[in-house]
Amino acid sequence: MKIGIPRALFYWKRPFFWETFFENLGLDVVFSSETNKEIVGKGVMAADTETCFSIKVLYGHVLSLEGKVDFIFIPRLKKNELGLEYCPKFFALPDLFLLLIKTPIISAWIDSKKEKFRDTLLKLAQKLGESKGVAERAIEISFLREQQYKEKLKNEYSIKIRSVKRKIVLISHPYNLYDEYVNLRTKKKIEDLGGETILINEVPIENQWSGEKSRESISSWPNFHWEFGQEIASQIREILKEDIAGAIEISAFQCGCDATLKEFVEKEFRENKIPFLYLLIDEHTGEAGLQTRLEAFFDTLK
Repeated sequence: MKIGIPRALFYWKRPFFWETFFENLGLDVVFSSETNKEIVGKGVMAADTETCFSIKVLYGHVLSLEGKVDFIFIPRLKKNELGLEYCPKFFALPDLFLLLIKTPIISAWIDSKKEKFRDTLLKLAQKLGESKGVAERAIEISFLREQQYKEKLKNEYSIKIRSVKRKIVLISHPYNLYDEYVNLRTKKKIEDLGGETILINEVPIENQWSGEKSRESISSWPNFHWEFGQEIASQIREILKEDIAGAIEISAFQCGCDATLKEFVEKEFRENKIPFLYLLIDEHTGEAGLQTRLEAFFDTLK
């Protein structure tokens, strides 16, 4: 049985986890292609005009899997272990795609404040007709693969933070940071200009993918009720302890969470006398204009 995973949005929150889980349940995992012009075009045509760019990209990935698999996996993300909510637009995604495509959707209600994530995974495996023993083994292997990925991020961060190059922290949601088509290869452009790019997602914090209490966030910030806002506050608190030359925030057009968060992020770096650049991206953003802005930004660095 083939199960499709769109390589967008929720996937980048826990990369490698979901394919490891499904593969160890005995399923054939099929990914959508890496984001490209055709995928973005499909998503823009299918989504309504009020949808943020990141979800438009997800639409394109889901549509690209139509007819190629037996099921498409779209989780319903509600809350993490700390009770922090994901973006409200994530809640209804399985319902939206049921109306949009003919390929069956398989989902999981992820509300880790009400139900342990392991129990949610067991129920998902049961939907797929797998035994508890097989499911428990798949869960253990998936968590191990995720832990290995976390260790890799820590090692990369440790190397980058010791670099003699000018260190630039790149701030955004994981699905913007790791999708090179969406962010117009910003990481490579920074490195081509002689900088060392540190992705905010690489900054280690205690509660990443766990139920542990997060470190204290920035005292002047409110306690955000959504997961990304609280997580990034903790990561910025950590990165400000290091010698950072500049900070760049990438935001998808019409992202409501980012519209609020941006003011706090910029204020924090400005008060610490660290140059800050805000980049708003959508399907019309061009690489030439981005290159010019990055070059001008580097001129302001020490």
